[in-house]
Amino acid sequence: MKFLSQLLAPRVLANLLIALDAVFANKIRSLLTALGIIFGVAAVIAMLAIGNGAQQEILNQIKLVGVNNIVIKPIIEQKEEKLNEQASGKKEKRKFSPGLTMRDLHNIISTIPGITKNSPEIILNTHVIRNGLRRSAKLVGVAPAYFEIYDFELADGTMFNEEQMKLGAPVCIIGYAVKSKFFPTEDPIGKNIKVGPHWLTIIGVMNERIVSQTSISKLGIRDFNMDIYSPLQTVLIRYENRDMITAEELRLAAMRSRGMIFGTDQNATEDEKDKKNYHQLDRLVIQVEETHKIQNVAEIISRLLTRKHYEVVDFEIEIPELLLKQQQRTNDIFNYVLGAIAGISLLVGGIGIMNIMLASVLERIKEIGLRLAIGAKKLDVIQQFLFEAILISVSGGIIGVVLGVVMALLVSSVAGIPTIISFMSIVLSFGVAATVGLIFGIAPARRAANQDPIASLRYE
Repeated sequence: MKFLSQLLAPRVLANLLIALDAVFANKIRSLLTALGIIFGVAAVIAMLAIGNGAQQEILNQIKLVGVNNIVIKPIIEQKEEKLNEQASGKKEKRKFSPGLTMRDLHNIISTIPGITKNSPEIILNTHVIRNGLRRSAKLVGVAPAYFEIYDFELADGTMFNEEQMKLGAPVCIIGYAVKSKFFPTEDPIGKNIKVGPHWLTIIGVMNERIVSQTSISKLGIRDFNMDIYSPLQTVLIRYENRDMITAEELRLAAMRSRGMIFGTDQNATEDEKDKKNYHQLDRLVIQVEETHKIQNVAEIISRLLTRKHYEVVDFEIEIPELLLKQQQRTNDIFNYVLGAIAGISLLVGGIGIMNIMLASVLERIKEIGLRLAIGAKKLDVIQQFLFEAILISVSGGIIGVVLGVVMALLVSSVAGIPTIISFMSIVLSFGVAATVGLIFGIAPARRAANQDPIASLRYE
């Protein structure tokens, strides 16, 4: 309270008005002096906005891929051939692998401790038909833990119950976009929708999930809003079970054993078999209880699957959280670099203020001498020049805040990079700008106050 009363004292207000007159009398010079502060503050706000946006993006990606997850995906077997064998028409005998199946999941669960949840998935490209409207979509066969691992929530309806999962009931949960396309004005719960060749009863609608293009491309995440979810057993029984041997495969095997397929026909048949997806599961997610064990568990799973697949490398294992942590580290380094650049800009701006104020002292020696001669105290001169420095830095800080906000919005709209402008970043940058003006204004103010009034009046 005492400080506030001193600040509002007539003498201090008079010094403030004198400083204001001096700043506005040299508008261009004051603006050029404040440029370092302006760009420094703008850089701090824009940098923090980009950093906050990147951090939020990573948190959203972690929610999409789950926490402490190991993702196992089937791939085409990696093979190598000798050129002389290829030229002679001889091919190395193809190794057998059962592919990624539910048996692999049971082996992993029974062998490795510390696994909290698991989510086998079957993804089928299909089409949806209702009321004369047809659209392509994905049918995803899932287990109960799928929605917990990916933090999915229902906008309406219920989840699959144990009986529906076990018996493979013809039910489904639709994505938010499916509801918007096929049920724009009505409640879809309890209604039927044709998915591929079968009719399924809708028991739930998912909340809308906003997925960025970055997540889709880097993490292999699809657009969940156009997916239709059904119990895993439903997909295996009613749609497709690639683990089952078909009559056509038995016929071709019998023909090969009898020598009824020769030469190029045999090679073509084997090539077709290579291209065919023989994996029962399209994705398998294993959630580990403790984060520090993820890498070790992944290595054990790799050795286990390699042995169960008879040394055929037809799967790949990913740890999305480690990728995201590496991305977070890269973003942190980027933010540190930007912060250093912004700090240098503020430092240069402060030095610029000090230099201009020192030059201003030399230009106004007579004015200083006259003020001291008619009764002004050294404290009045110090206050005058300190106020000038602070006014320049504060006005530069205000312009910098506006420029920083505009830059962050432009980056978000033009480059498509998410930015989040926080109130703390504005307060921090503005506070630093005012502090810089105060610190670098002290030396010129003291130099002005220490002038000899008589020598100053004689100065030419």
